[in-house]
Formats: sequence, structure tokens, C-alpha cells
Amino acid sequence: MTTTHQTALVTGANKGIGFETARQLAQQGFTVWLGCRDAGRGEAAAKDLAADGDVRFVQLDVTDADSIQAAQEHIADRSGVLDVLINNAGIALGDQEGPASTMRPETIEKTFDVNYYGTLRVTQAFLPLVRKAEAGRIVNLSSSMGSLSMLTAPEQPLAQFGLSYAYATSKTLVSTLTGWLAVELKDTPVKVNSVCPGFNATDMNGNMGTQHPSEGAKVVVQAATLPADGPSGSFFDAGGPVGW
Repeated sequence: MTTTHQTALVTGANKGIGFETARQLAQQGFTVWLGCRDAGRGEAAAKDLAADGDVRFVQLDVTDADSIQAAQEHIADRSGVLDVLINNAGIALGDQEGPASTMRPETIEKTFDVNYYGTLRVTQAFLPLVRKAEAGRIVNLSSSMGSLSMLTAPEQPLAQFGLSYAYATSKTLVSTLTGWLAVELKDTPVKVNSVCPGFNATDMNGNMGTQHPSEGAKVVVQAATLPADGPSGSFFDAGGPVGW
């Protein structure tokens, strides 16, 4: 086990990929702030991870600006800086399946509010703390389903997943945010990347995924711990680069 004095925040971390990401970072010696909307679930998750390292619960609802600001102040008071920000929180609503031509706008709005605007809100609030780190890292959980190049490829590799316009488009926006932030921060030590963790068995897909969330978390941790010569403004999964 390696050791570090670095600090990380993982949103939506009381279960699934976020939980396993928090575990793996804690095992590497990070102080991990486990962000969760529900205090009971968050505190229980932090307790479950206590044997893996220093994991601390912080109440954080990515749709609530006051909650985000309170979490930022809490972490700033206790840690001073934030070395790693992992925007993991996300939703896939039950009625998300369907094409753009018939998708209910309300479904799109609710999905965007968490997956895209939530990522944007949290990043804007915590970026000052990430800038204070010697080598800050921002990792945005995206998905190959949000890849326009894959969507429009002649073989249409995304067809097997059905038409999931709301979720997929929210992830397209997350990837655009990654690119814009990377350009904005190109003259700083901060690196910003999007990752696709693969098809994991989580509540989001009714546990139909083909791999355990601990496998998906590996690529997230990889992006969180990139060396100084690592990429910024990239989109990759366990197999390598993913087309935008």
C-alpha cells in the first residue's frame, strides 16, 4: 500500500462506483471526503470504509447550491486544499429510454440537473481548493454513450444500448465541460479528464452491468492519480482513448 497526504472528494460516493473509488483512494493513503445527499447513508458508507483508510462523510447534494457551498467550507476548514475532485454523482431516470423526438423535456431537465449542472456546480465551487493543490486533478465521470463519434459511426456501436437520449446527452455535456476546463487550466498543474468506467453492475442499471463497480473504479483512480506528464482534456476508459 502506497501512502500520501493528499485529499480527495468523491460525489455520490455512498454506493456503486463512487464507493469503490473512495475505497481505492483511501487504500492509497488519501483522506477521502465521501459526498452524499443522505446523512444516514453517507455516514454508514464512511463507517464501512473505515478499515480501508481515512474516509470522512460530508453532506453534499449536487442539485443544491447551499449544500455544495457548505460542503466546500467544511472541507476548506479541515483540509485547506483539495488535491482530487471526482464528479461521480449521476442519475438515469426510469423513463429515460426513448429518442430525442419524443423524450419528455422534464426527463431531460431532471437528468441534466444532476449529471451536467451538478458537475458544473461542484466544480465551480471546489476549483479554488483544487488550484491550491500542488498538482490538482479533476475527474468527470462520463460515458461512451455520450460519444458523438461513436453515435454517428457507420457501425453504430451504441445501438445495442437503445435510445437513451437524456442520459447520453448529459454525458456529452460533461465531456464538453472537461474540454473547456482543460483549456482554461492548461497553464496550471491542474489536469481535467473525463473517464468512462464501463458497464458496471449498479443500481443505475438494475445491477445488469457486466463487471463489479470496483473494476470501473480503477480507471477513475487512474485519472485521479495521473503523473505530471499525464494527459489533460482527454476522454478514456480502461482500454484507452474514447472518441469525443
